[in-house]
Amino acid sequence: MLYAVKHLWLGFLLIALASAILLFTDREQRRASATAATVLRVAIVQHASTPVLDDGISGTLEALAERGYRDGERLKIDRFNANGDMPTGIAIARQVTSGSYDLVITSSTPSMQAVANNNRDGNVRHVFTLVADPFVAGIGLDRADPMKHPPHLVGQGIFPPVERAFQIARQMLPALATIGTVWNPSESNSLAFVTRAREVAKQMNLTLLEANADNASAVSEALRSLYVRGAQAIWVGGDNTVIAAIGSVIASCQRRRLPVFTILPGAPDRGTLFDVGPDFHQVGRLGGLLAADVLAGENMARIPIRDVQDLVPPYLSVNTKTVKNLKDPWRVPDEVLAAANVVVDDSGVHRREPTGSSGQRAGVK
Repeated sequence: MLYAVKHLWLGFLLIALASAILLFTDREQRRASATAATVLRVAIVQHASTPVLDDGISGTLEALAERGYRDGERLKIDRFNANGDMPTGIAIARQVTSGSYDLVITSSTPSMQAVANNNRDGNVRHVFTLVADPFVAGIGLDRADPMKHPPHLVGQGIFPPVERAFQIARQMLPALATIGTVWNPSESNSLAFVTRAREVAKQMNLTLLEANADNASAVSEALRSLYVRGAQAIWVGGDNTVIAAIGSVIASCQRRRLPVFTILPGAPDRGTLFDVGPDFHQVGRLGGLLAADVLAGENMARIPIRDVQDLVPPYLSVNTKTVKNLKDPWRVPDEVLAAANVVVDDSGVHRREPTGSSGQRAGVK
């Protein structure tokens, strides 16, 4: 009996020892598997639904997927949209910075500011993209030192080519003397665009007429004031308030036979005479690659705030159909057509590789 008990205990001991060895040798594999199985929560916040922001976010998601971060697999992505309303944007910012997300990605200056201002304690990592000039946004950045930023905040900026837009407009109408623009003074990005436009207008001996609108419903009244003052064309800068109302802006100008041109490319056949700016899908992709680096564990404090101007090709779309009904003798010169990535004419929308000096990056300021 004692002999049998000894053998029984010996058997239990051997089983326990074997189990311990298996558990120990399998520990690293189980740890790696658990890490791979972790689903990270990411919030994507945009200020409004516009072609530029939608296209940019599409590029961001594309880049994340290329790096292995797909929604429903390694990521659980929640998307938020303020629909152009500042108070809603602030409420969203408070929600996404509560600590329940591993990363927040913002597109546009208002969304970046709202999240950054509600995340000063660094409750969540924050990557921003699709921003014109982050250094004027008042979120703790220093243009002179791109490494100086909150350790939980990184991102990139790209300033659309205001000077190039005005140059193309003058090429299309050499007698152009007066350009009107509507902008929202509460948007720091808009102030940056208009400040640059004032400088360019002065250099080109143009008169820049300005009207303010603090929400989309005020844009129409602001436009009317520009018509009364003699605007020959309406320029739309990177103002989120005006871009959200771009359809009504174009319709209003068409009734008065005035052209609209922008520095934020969108649907090429929406009715603007031309749109010149960066390829925002590619801007968004660069933001997505940066976000993937952060998700992979890169130290954000060692990442500079980047200007991606030299990394993104210029984009120009021209709609020749709009010229026919304009009050003044606007025309599309051959050199502008040669520089266009997209040309809209009576036969449809044509995408192509641009040629000619007007399409070179040297012409984009």
